[in-house]
Amino acid sequence: MKNLLRSALLAALMFAAACSPRERTLVILSTNDIHARIQRFPQLASAVEMCRDTAQLVLLIDAGDRWTGNAFVDKVAAPGKPVIELMNRLGYDVATLGNHEFDHGQAFLGRMIDSMEFEVVCANCISDTCTFPQLPPYAVVRRDGIRIGIVGVVTNYEGPGHPAGHRTSFVGLEFPDPQAEAMKYAAELRPKVDVLILLSHMGDDRDMELLGKTQLFDLAVGGHTHVVLDTLVNGTLLTQTGRNLANIGVSTIRLRGRRVESVDFRVVSLDDYQPDPVFAGLVDDYYADPELNRSIGRFAQRIDKAGLANWMARSIAEETGADIGVYHVGGVRLDEIPAGDVSRARVYDLEPFGTTVATLRMTTDEIRRMIIAKYNEDTREGHRVDLILTTPYTILVDESDKAFDVRFHTLREGRTYSLAMSDYIYKNYHGLSYSDGRVLDTKVADVLIGTLTGGASLVPDNTRYQQVLVVAR
Repeated sequence: MKNLLRSALLAALMFAAACSPRERTLVILSTNDIHARIQRFPQLASAVEMCRDTAQLVLLIDAGDRWTGNAFVDKVAAPGKPVIELMNRLGYDVATLGNHEFDHGQAFLGRMIDSMEFEVVCANCISDTCTFPQLPPYAVVRRDGIRIGIVGVVTNYEGPGHPAGHRTSFVGLEFPDPQAEAMKYAAELRPKVDVLILLSHMGDDRDMELLGKTQLFDLAVGGHTHVVLDTLVNGTLLTQTGRNLANIGVSTIRLRGRRVESVDFRVVSLDDYQPDPVFAGLVDDYYADPELNRSIGRFAQRIDKAGLANWMARSIAEETGADIGVYHVGGVRLDEIPAGDVSRARVYDLEPFGTTVATLRMTTDEIRRMIIAKYNEDTREGHRVDLILTTPYTILVDESDKAFDVRFHTLREGRTYSLAMSDYIYKNYHGLSYSDGRVLDTKVADVLIGTLTGGASLVPDNTRYQQVLVVAR
C-alpha cells in the first residue's frame, strides 16, 4: 500500500511539474545615438553574435540618431546609407526615430526607411505628405510564442513642437506629445502582449516623467541625452547606453509562462570584444576615401570643446568681416581634436550638418536679450552657456537660476554691431531682434578648412570667455 501511495504521489508531482509554466529568458540588446560611428560595428557584431549563440530568445533594437557625426557616412552619395547597410546585415529587429534622422530632410528619410530591413516605429510622428510614409506607432514581435510589444516615440520638446533641427525639415509633419501618445498605445497593447517595451528618443528626464505616470511598460530603452543609465522608475527599468557605440545594452527579461518575473540590465563595453572580420572589412571599404583622409593642416596643441567653439565663432567672423562671431554649443560635435595633423574628415565630424553662415546687425541690448532668452528656455539647451561669442560676457542669474542681465566686458551700450553666426541660430532661435539679416552660401566647414590650409600650425585658444554669476536680488 505504501509503495502504491508513494508511486501515486511521485506521479502526481511529475504531472504537476510537467504542467507548471515554463521558464524562459528573453534578451533585449539595445543601442542608441550611434551617430554614424560605423568603426564600432565590428565589435558590435561580435557582441551580438556571441549573445545569439548563447541565448535562444534575442531581440536587437535601436533608440534613434543613427547618423550625423562621421564624414565617411555623412559625405557619401546617400548620407547614412553605410549605417543602414550594416544594421541590415546585423539583423536589427526594431528601431525608432531620433531627431538626427531628419537632418537631410523628410523626403530623404522616407527613402532611407524603404531601405531598412527592420521595423521603424514612432507613435508621435504624424505625416500627411507623400514624401514621408506614415510610420506605425508600435511593432509586435514574436519569439517562441512570447508576444513583445514595442512602442516608439521621439522628442518634440526642443523645437518646440518638433524634434531639434531645422524647422524646414518638419514641414507637413506633426509631433504630438510623446508621453501622451506612448501611454495611449501602451494601454492599447498591454492586453495583447506579454512584454511591453518603450523605445524612446525623448531623453532620460522625459522618460522619467513618463514612467512616473504609468506602470504599463516592463522596460524603457532610451536615447537622446547620451547618458549611461540603469535605474528603476515607478517599478519600470529605464536604460540608456551613452553614445557613439561605446557600449551595448543587455536587458534580461525572465518569464514564467507569459508572465514577466524579473527584468535586469547591464551596460557592456564594446571594447571587450574582438572585431568581427567580415564587418571590419566592410568598414574598411567605407573608410577608403583618400580625399577625406588627407591631412589639410595641423593644430600646434590639443584643442578642447571650448577652443573648438572659439575657433568656429572667430573663423566665421573673420571670413565675413563681422565685429562679433557667434556659435552655439550644440553645433560643436567633437569634444576635442588632439595636436597634430587634421584631416578633412575630422572637420566634417566637427561640423556635420552643412551649416552655412548668416550675417546680421544687432544692438548691444538685442544681443543681451538673445542671450537671456536662450538661457531661460525650459529646454535642454537652456540654463547653460549656449551661445559662444568672440567677445566675453557674464550672465547674471538669480537664486532660481533665471537670467536677468548680461554684463559685456568690451561692448559699448547703445552701439550696433555686425554679427556672423550659424544659420541654425539665425533660423531657429526664438525672439531674435536684428536688422540687415541674410543667410550666405558660405559653409562653416569650408571656412574652417580654409583656416587650416595656410601652412602654419594653428595655436588653439581654449579659454572660456563666457560665465554665469549668481546674484542675490
